[in-house]
Amino acid sequence: MPPLQQILGPWHEFYALLGAASATMVGLLFVAASVASGVFSQARPAPLRMFLSASVVHFGSILAASLLALAPIPSAALFGAIVAACGSFGVGYSAMGWRDTVRDGVAKNVDLEDRIWYAVLPALGYLCETASGVALALRPEFGAPALALSMAFLLVVAIHNAWDITVWSVTRKSE
Repeated sequence: MPPLQQILGPWHEFYALLGAASATMVGLLFVAASVASGVFSQARPAPLRMFLSASVVHFGSILAASLLALAPIPSAALFGAIVAACGSFGVGYSAMGWRDTVRDGVAKNVDLEDRIWYAVLPALGYLCETASGVALALRPEFGAPALALSMAFLLVVAIHNAWDITVWSVTRKSE
């Protein structure tokens, strides 16, 4: 089995660009949140977690995976375990967000499209990240493209959701 750095080497620019894009998007989300600061509040924690905070978590997860892929981690098994743990965290965060949405009665007001984009697709992305972490630990040559694909998928979902939130929140008046 080739060393981890040899397997991840061809992906260097991909992860550098992915990380830069994610970090930029986190910054832009902070700007968007401050522009529409009256729409989301602590009085409404379920929408805050499912919509706005989740997007920051998604971009943060992509950034973390990018940093890990660029770090000189010596062992594929260790790298895979960390990636799988990060993916598991994302699955858990997604589940908590949906639980809060159902518990607070917000879920009944969320249409099918938003359920798919804000609940199903991020959870699927994190499940793929978890699986790619397992693959990285067992067969890094297959896990590396799987991680790249899962992060690209999560990036597309996060960009869609961030734009959707931004448009929605700037078109609403403070309550």
